[in-house]
Amino acid sequence: MASESGDSNMDREMILADFQACTGIDNIAEAITLLELNNWDLVAAINGVIPQENGILQSNFSNEASQASMFGPPSQSEAADAAAGGSIPPPSSSSSSSSPPSSSTSAFCPSNSSSRLIVERQPRMLNFRVEYRQRSVELVLEEGSTVGEIKNLLETELGVPVSKMQLKGWKSGDVSESTVLRSLHLPKNNSLYVLTPEIAATASTSNNSALQESLNQNFLLVISHREAQRDYNLNFPGSRTIQEVKRNVSDLTNIPVRHQQWEGWPATASDDSMTLAVSGISYPCHHLSVCRRSSPANSQEPTEECADVHMVSDSEGDDFEDASEFGVDDSEMFGMGSSTCRKSPMMPENSENEADALLHFTAEFSSRYGEAHPMFFIGSLEAASQEAFYGKARDRKLLAIYLHNDDSVLGNVFCSQMMCADSIVSYLSQNFITWAWDVTKEANKARLLTMCTRHFGSVVTQTIRTYKTDQFPLLLIVMGKRTSNEVLNVIQGNTTVDELMMRLMGAMEIFTAQQQEDIKDEDEREARETVKREQDEAYRLSLEADRKKREAQEKEEAEQVRLEQMRKEQEEEKEAIRLSLEQALPTEPDEDSGEQISKLRIRTPSGEFLERRFLGSCKLQVLFDFVASKGYPFEGFKLLTTFPRRNITQLDPGSNLLEAKLFPQETLFLEAKE
Repeated sequence: MASESGDSNMDREMILADFQACTGIDNIAEAITLLELNNWDLVAAINGVIPQENGILQSNFSNEASQASMFGPPSQSEAADAAAGGSIPPPSSSSSSSSPPSSSTSAFCPSNSSSRLIVERQPRMLNFRVEYRQRSVELVLEEGSTVGEIKNLLETELGVPVSKMQLKGWKSGDVSESTVLRSLHLPKNNSLYVLTPEIAATASTSNNSALQESLNQNFLLVISHREAQRDYNLNFPGSRTIQEVKRNVSDLTNIPVRHQQWEGWPATASDDSMTLAVSGISYPCHHLSVCRRSSPANSQEPTEECADVHMVSDSEGDDFEDASEFGVDDSEMFGMGSSTCRKSPMMPENSENEADALLHFTAEFSSRYGEAHPMFFIGSLEAASQEAFYGKARDRKLLAIYLHNDDSVLGNVFCSQMMCADSIVSYLSQNFITWAWDVTKEANKARLLTMCTRHFGSVVTQTIRTYKTDQFPLLLIVMGKRTSNEVLNVIQGNTTVDELMMRLMGAMEIFTAQQQEDIKDEDEREARETVKREQDEAYRLSLEADRKKREAQEKEEAEQVRLEQMRKEQEEEKEAIRLSLEQALPTEPDEDSGEQISKLRIRTPSGEFLERRFLGSCKLQVLFDFVASKGYPFEGFKLLTTFPRRNITQLDPGSNLLEAKLFPQETLFLEAKE
């Protein structure tokens, strides 16, 4: 009994290791709880954690697993035969009694242990339904084939030269002939159509033209989720298949495709590989409803659970092969994940420069969901806040913080259906500064929480922490206020375009009311500042005028002082000259001296008369010096006779009075020179 208990514990440890390797659950307590809920049945536990369309085991594996669980684990040689594609031979009864049933599934999960083998993956086959005018061609190719190989096959089937053939209907737009199908991440079933513009169409191609027009139209599907009692408004192009619609709805409702029960599809929509354009749904709007199909109990009827693995439609049975479309590759499921098969992260971990991280985020977002998306602000959260909140009131905007998480099932639908909707893109671009961050990595999430604490406070940080992974993506609407920034709304990923638009518009109403108050306050403040500036300018001009007036007055006074000084100096100089001339004059002769004496009477401009006696032999220069000594210098005045009028100052100063005929007496007058 002790030996059996030890073997049982060892088997459970192996099952636990296999379960963690297949599901990626690192928490041992959580893994044990899930295994106990399924009575340590590894297959049931894995299928309960991972939806079947992204599941671990394909249907043929399920058959072998169920057999193994009944008869015991296969031997090493038998497991090798199974990996090569052969069947497992019936085991002996002795092996059945010595091993627990659950241990058989170790062949399906990889491990370094030699007792667990890796199942070799077969080439993935893709189905193509190609429509050309009134013809339809079915093709099956490996995913390693190229687009050119499809065209070569179509040339054989349709008789259309490859050079004149345009193959349309690819999700990623037009592709080249050298493109490998694996790089396009196509689903199992695909619908394409051929255009031949250079080949004239006949009258029989009118239906095909209508089909091509329908493929380019957008259909609005109003899908009612009956359990949740909510509606989803989803837009799909006509080239989208019914299977792709069901997968998108699975992301929204968490109902696996195989468990979906639909109402509202037309009777003509019998094949999930059909496109919406040819399915017969109403244009432009069609109403559908979906609920979860009831399934048998797991614990009491294990045989029915095994049968449930096989109760999958043809289109749904290929979901495992299409797991890469949902970010889960086959090799990842078996623990053999390769970095080349995984999506590159939205944002690198531990990026030093926030601007570089956001450039990477924008590029990856565009590569996944197209170029039609909101314009993400490239820069730090602080720079985005400055741009949104701290300009003029008329230029301020709301700040929309988009938080992405690749681990959330809502991520792809929210990005493709909500964030890339034309109405949302236009509204965000006009009214918001949109800043994004990826919280998939714990290091990036911790960095975001630090930034939010610094800019918005601990309340916002704690709010973000409370949201679970499956509630992401989040869209935080932040409004700047005078004292602090306020988070108006937190929009979760499980919303619709209409609801998202209404919540954005509601935030805008609150912001607009606050903005109008801010504009009014700013205008009043600017008016006060304008009046103050005008008063300050008038005061400055007044001070400037007073200063100039004072400087002019001081300059004038200084000039007057200078002129007065010059005048005094000139007068002093004239006085000195006059005194020197006066002292140099010869003595006035007496009338009784017996000499020839000339008596001259000189009338000044002021009307006064100067009288003096001169010897007749005196030079005219003596007469000029006498007049100058009285204040009438030779340079400024001329001496004239009365009759006949003569200008004595023009005569030779060296001649005497007799020669000048100023003897014995003469009356002269002074006149200022012009």
